[in-house]
Amino acid sequence: MSTFEMYLRLGFQHIINIHGYDHIIFVLVLCAAYSAKEITRVLILVTAFTIGHSLTLALSTLNILSIPSRYVEFMIPATILITALSNVLPSRRGNLRIVFVTTLFFGLIHGLGFSNYLKGLLGKESNILTPLFAFNVGIETGQIVILCLYFLLYLLTVNLMKVRHDFWRLYISGAGFGIALILLIENKFW
Repeated sequence: MSTFEMYLRLGFQHIINIHGYDHIIFVLVLCAAYSAKEITRVLILVTAFTIGHSLTLALSTLNILSIPSRYVEFMIPATILITALSNVLPSRRGNLRIVFVTTLFFGLIHGLGFSNYLKGLLGKESNILTPLFAFNVGIETGQIVILCLYFLLYLLTVNLMKVRHDFWRLYISGAGFGIALILLIENKFW
């Protein structure tokens, strides 16, 4: 197996791993505000998230950025909570630029959650560019798989069960909010 393939798999597994469910929940809550007709907008936002994630991983690996994990473990569920809340506010759907920048920033935060592990792996590599790129391609691929599964379930629920998008959005956002709140309460940051 090549170095590229190994890091591609690691990135993909990082996203779809149930132990990293906070990442999956963020992506699902991010999607909840949009219907299947807006898949292009969702892909743009998920890519913004990946870009933010990638930047943090690169900065951490190069020892330019270091934030104590206790703060990161607080900020990650806070991003889910904020995204869930914004899904129920009327202004959420307004300006794509604002949502794009916010999602990019939240990607920076989520990238910190995995940066120490990846930094340990990349510390063994002589050239970190290829592994870092492959890892992030794996992340994006995993997120696209999650999007496909999400929108398949969305279409089945909305079309077959005749659930209105507003109810779907509130349900997914509420579930994400509840999980994020539990994570925040359990966090040792307090």
